[in-house]
Amino acid sequence: MLLPRQKVPDLNLPTLDHGTFDLGTDNAEKGTVVCFYRGLHCPLCATYLAELEKLTPEFEKRGVKTFALSVDGEERARLMADKIKASTLRIGYDLSLSAARDWGLYISTSRGKTSIDIEEPALFSEPGLFMITPAQTLYYGAVQTMPFVRPHFSDLLAAVDGAIAKNYPARGEYTGDV
Repeated sequence: MLLPRQKVPDLNLPTLDHGTFDLGTDNAEKGTVVCFYRGLHCPLCATYLAELEKLTPEFEKRGVKTFALSVDGEERARLMADKIKASTLRIGYDLSLSAARDWGLYISTSRGKTSIDIEEPALFSEPGLFMITPAQTLYYGAVQTMPFVRPHFSDLLAAVDGAIAKNYPARGEYTGDV
């Protein structure tokens, strides 16, 4: 389990249009939003990523970079990027299932074609949303077992504003006896 204020696993993946993404050298002034999505087969992911694409410039104004990734290969990632008309959101691909597990993501098996007639991969990760500090520690994290009921990026943006204004620390770091 990832713990707030502790270093998160490394992420080093190719992106579609922005070179290689390396979380350790991302150099975001205030942090990086890392959005794990299910893949091209998920219609909810397309809607979700379109919202992140739209708000990426607002995150950037606050010194926060954005990155979305999945286990999809380059071709499927490109189709998703085209679908959401990505221009500012960095989209990575070829996430390994073991790396997804390291991030605490749930893994699902294919159920065949989805409602939009796209085949699910044999195995893929369910969604996760994280805010990572410039020191590569966990500030915020949410993982799901299902594709629906995800945190809204507009809420996260408002939380970033509040956290910056109040220098609010990451919470949930206690690991002692209870």
